[in-house]
Amino acid sequence: MISIGALLVMFVVGTVLPINLGILAFVATFAVGTASLGLTEDQIFEGFPADLFVTIVGVTYLFSIARRNGTIDLLVAYGVRLVRGKVALLPWVLFLVAALLTAFGTFTPAAVAILVPIGMNFAHRYHINPLVTGMMVISGAHAGAFSPIAVSGALVLGMVEDTRLHLAPATLFAASFAINFVLSLLTFLLLRNRRAPLAEPDEAGTPAADSSEQAGTNWRQWLTIACLAALVTGALAFDLEIGFLALGAGALLALVDMKRQEKAVEGISWSTMLLVAGMMTYIAMLERAGVIEDISRSAAGMGTPLLVALLLCFTVAITSAFASSTAILTAIIPIAVPLLLSSHLSVAGFIAALAVCTTIVDTSPFSTNGALVLSNARGVDARRFYRQVIGYTGGIVAFGPIVAWGALVLPWS
Repeated sequence: MISIGALLVMFVVGTVLPINLGILAFVATFAVGTASLGLTEDQIFEGFPADLFVTIVGVTYLFSIARRNGTIDLLVAYGVRLVRGKVALLPWVLFLVAALLTAFGTFTPAAVAILVPIGMNFAHRYHINPLVTGMMVISGAHAGAFSPIAVSGALVLGMVEDTRLHLAPATLFAASFAINFVLSLLTFLLLRNRRAPLAEPDEAGTPAADSSEQAGTNWRQWLTIACLAALVTGALAFDLEIGFLALGAGALLALVDMKRQEKAVEGISWSTMLLVAGMMTYIAMLERAGVIEDISRSAAGMGTPLLVALLLCFTVAITSAFASSTAILTAIIPIAVPLLLSSHLSVAGFIAALAVCTTIVDTSPFSTNGALVLSNARGVDARRFYRQVIGYTGGIVAFGPIVAWGALVLPWS
């Protein structure tokens, strides 16, 4: 109760007052972890998301360099030609590309890390709502994430195969794709004309002076494109850590253009990194102490099977908004198996609903995907955009489980 109460308090304080929520989270992690949960400092530090830190720093640094040398301008122009000038369709192109990448085996955060920086530059250049663009990239990535050869799909199917239950791979994939497509459609229709929270002119991104310095830099732009291609190949084909690849590519590009890129490190979103790292360290502490598992088991022990199914959908949605969706999936399916074996709930429908509810909330700024959107947004007021992302995620947490339960569990049970 103390740990959950501290989470709620710092969330409210960090949202209402002008203080980075990550700072509050680090302080609360130390205070609650040592005084209430009896953890040592070393155990607390084990929860620090080092992989996420490297990913966000590397990706934002590389694309900061690519912006400053004009490569992003080239990619944006190519994207506009791809849709024949219909810039409103760009979010849908990104949705489909993200779905294809994850359906063929790309880990979801890797696909988002590749596409979000380009998509947010599209949004900035052509005045597309960045919230729509970022959220549709994430939804696209999750739309394909449960194919039989995708990481998440293989994980869920493998766990179910170890039980007496049966789950058709096509059912899981179709359910995830359909709900994420509908979510993207609603996002596009309802929010595309909504104005973004614009930043002050001196905060709106790369200074105009950079554009005038881009002449004669074609060979650097080609080198940058080659580095981006190597990044994609290394991450997708060889399963290399995308953060380290991005840092290596960024270092190379900075060395060949030192005068222009000496301030590229300013493009790293340190405030977002502090926010996400603090929150994820706190949630990792709760997971280590068994708090998350206790919440899931408490929900599983309440009421009739249909009600328990709905409660579990809400449980995974709420917890996954702050924690790793992969970890939540791994924890919740074993809890769901006894319920499925002892009731008439649809196996395919319930497992698919849990998978969907666990992943659609990854728009949260406290998840890897949401943090990438937040850190790559250009020309927006960071605090107001953060509140928009929080509001969007809150809507999904509130209504997503009901929709998934109503569409996938209720009709077949």
